[in-house]
Amino acid sequence: MLRSLPRPLLAAVSAAMLTAVVSSLTAAPAGATPRCASPLAPAPPIATMPWPQQRYASEQLLSLATGAGVTIAVVDSGVDRSHPQLAGRVLPGADLLDPGGDGTRDCAGHGTGVASIIVAARHDGVAFHGLAPQARILPVRVSEQQVVDGRQSGRTVGVADFAAAIRWAVDNGAEVLNLSVVLHVDAPAVRAAIAHALARDVVVVAAAGNLHDQGDPRSYPAAYDGVLGVGAIGADGVRASFSQDGPEVDLVAPGADVVTAAPGQGHHRAEGTSYAAPFVAATAALLRGHRPELTAEQVVRRILVSTDPAPGGGYGAGVLNPYRALTESGGAAAPARPATALLDDRVDPDRIAEQARRAAAQDRALVVALVGGALVTVAVLLALVLPRGIRRRWRPPA
Repeated sequence: MLRSLPRPLLAAVSAAMLTAVVSSLTAAPAGATPRCASPLAPAPPIATMPWPQQRYASEQLLSLATGAGVTIAVVDSGVDRSHPQLAGRVLPGADLLDPGGDGTRDCAGHGTGVASIIVAARHDGVAFHGLAPQARILPVRVSEQQVVDGRQSGRTVGVADFAAAIRWAVDNGAEVLNLSVVLHVDAPAVRAAIAHALARDVVVVAAAGNLHDQGDPRSYPAAYDGVLGVGAIGADGVRASFSQDGPEVDLVAPGADVVTAAPGQGHHRAEGTSYAAPFVAATAALLRGHRPELTAEQVVRRILVSTDPAPGGGYGAGVLNPYRALTESGGAAAPARPATALLDDRVDPDRIAEQARRAAAQDRALVVALVGGALVTVAVLLALVLPRGIRRRWRPPA
């Protein structure tokens, strides 16, 4: 399930949605360009810096890596490349909902929002931009689901076509796969498609689901081995009330009151684990661009071991920290997180730099102390030994 703010602007995909088509909507005639059943209202631009960008010190991140040269597939409701911040960043993709399209039409706005979190370019007067702005999006359209007047409306593909969408993305150059889609059944075709992606060295990121208040039903593809399942936190660092708490949650990222680009122009505010997933996918793109020798498994490991501690449960390894993922060495496994750790103790870029300066100063002080100690020792020895040598008429060698 997917949520957004305001709620009428949300695309939602679940097991039922992927296996059913709303009877009142039919496919467009062959050769025609289908029109959106419920066009989205224009959205105003955002002028205040969103909290995830403040948290992740995006200026310092982009001095290290930008995601240049990395292709991220967004299997979703399509990506509208006409948005000014997405221009030149969206490749021709595929449309499994309306065959013949290239994935760049978005009737729900969801895929456009997800893609913008990853690659939205900087624009004057706009405070929002993506985490990996020089990466490229490969859109694969599988749905136009949205909520209209409190009811889900719109078409989706079936499970077989969803699996085919994953395979198409992998076979057409995706190095990172963002799946802000949740199934609550273990579909063999989807499982096989995910295995195909992992075998091709693709980093697979999936939303963990928004049904915490309905008992945390098992979410797929997030629950599959090798997939990074992502839950959501709010600006206070606490797990969002809707974010699922289960074994499929590997880590969490911003997913409440998140700013995204709207189709055409402007921005929306949204919530859901589907919007947390692209922060992780963008981090994977930063790593793949910065360290191209790393395998997908190594990228996943670095992301997990570099997370920040989080309070309570439902956070997996912890809270995503892109800066640490880029700058710290990866280990063999994610470290255990103490349940009482405070999120305010997380390491941010400024703190990392300060710690590095302190460590360097301590090293210099230690060297000075050792050298000084050695000189004192030599002076003492000379004071004791040299007079005796003179009394005994020691002479230097000729």
